[in-house]
Amino acid sequence: MSSRRETSLTYVKTKDLLKMFNVNLVAGHGGISRQIYTSEISRPGIELAGHFQFYPKDRLQVIGQKELMFYLNLTDNEKDKRIQQLFTDETPGIIFSYGIDVPELFIKYANKHNVPIIQSELSTTRLISRLTDYLEAQLSPTITMHGVLVDIYGIGLLITGKSGIGKSEVALELIKRGHRLIADDSVHIRKEDNMHLIGSAPDLIKNHLEIRGLGIINAMSLFGASAIIDQKQISLVVHLEFWEDMKQYERLGLDEETIQIMDIHLPRAIVPVRPGRNLAVILETAAMNYRLKEMGVHTAQEFSERLTMVINNGYSDSEE
Repeated sequence: MSSRRETSLTYVKTKDLLKMFNVNLVAGHGGISRQIYTSEISRPGIELAGHFQFYPKDRLQVIGQKELMFYLNLTDNEKDKRIQQLFTDETPGIIFSYGIDVPELFIKYANKHNVPIIQSELSTTRLISRLTDYLEAQLSPTITMHGVLVDIYGIGLLITGKSGIGKSEVALELIKRGHRLIADDSVHIRKEDNMHLIGSAPDLIKNHLEIRGLGIINAMSLFGASAIIDQKQISLVVHLEFWEDMKQYERLGLDEETIQIMDIHLPRAIVPVRPGRNLAVILETAAMNYRLKEMGVHTAQEFSERLTMVINNGYSDSEE
C-alpha cells in the first residue's frame, strides 16, 4: 500500500497575495497577517446599499467600478455608516480593481481597524478569477503519496509499488520514449472541484529522478524542457508488484479495479514485474487503452460479447 500523508493548508494569509500578485498595499498595513479560510470572493454592492444581514465578512471583498460609482452617489452620512460596517475584525482584506484610486474614507477606516486595502490594475472579472484559482489551489485538500507520476499521451498515470520495484527506471524509459515526468518518489495530490485529482512534485525534487546506481539526475537538463511538466490531472493508477507464480492475474480486463484517493475513485491496474517484461510499453498500452474506454470503446467487453456469440452459434449448429 502506498504511503499517504496529509499536507493540506487551512488558511492563506493576506500578505501571501502581495507576494503572488502584482498589487499595491494602500492601507491597513497592520492587518497583512489576517487569515483567509475560503476561496469565495465577495463584491459588496448590496452591502453598500445598506443590507448587511448576510454580509460574508470572512471573505475577500472586491470593489470594482460599479461598486465605486454607487458609493460616490451616497450621502456623506451614508458613506461613513456603511464603510464602517464593511471593516470588521474578520475581514481579510478589500481589493480595488482597475487601479481605482481608493477613497480617503476607506483608507481612514482601514488604518483604524487594520484591514488591508489592496489596489490591483486587473479588471474586476479577471481579478476575481485569478484570486479564486489561487485560493482554491492553496486551500484544497492535499495529500502526499509515494509513487511516480508521468504524462503518457496526455493521460496522467500514477505508478505505485514497493520501493525498489523499478518505478523510477520505467519513468526514465518513458521519458526517453517522448513522454513527460511530473513527479518522482513523492507526489503531491490536490483535490480540485471535488471531482479531479491534480498531481505535482515537491519543489525540492521537481524535475529530478532517483536512479539506483546512478543517483539523482535532472530530467530537464538531460532530456530538455519537453521532458517535464509542472502538474497533471491523475486519470489512471498502475500498481507494480513482484510476480507471484501462484497468483491469478487479470487476463481479459473485464474486472476493473479502482482505488480511492481523497474520496475520488480512480481505475487501477495491477501489473506484475519480472525479467523480460517491457514495462514502458505496457504502461503506454494502459494509457492508450484507458483513452479508448473514455471514448466508449471497451475491447475486453467487445471480445467477451463476440466470444459469447460464437459459443451460442456453436451450440445452435450442433443442435441442428
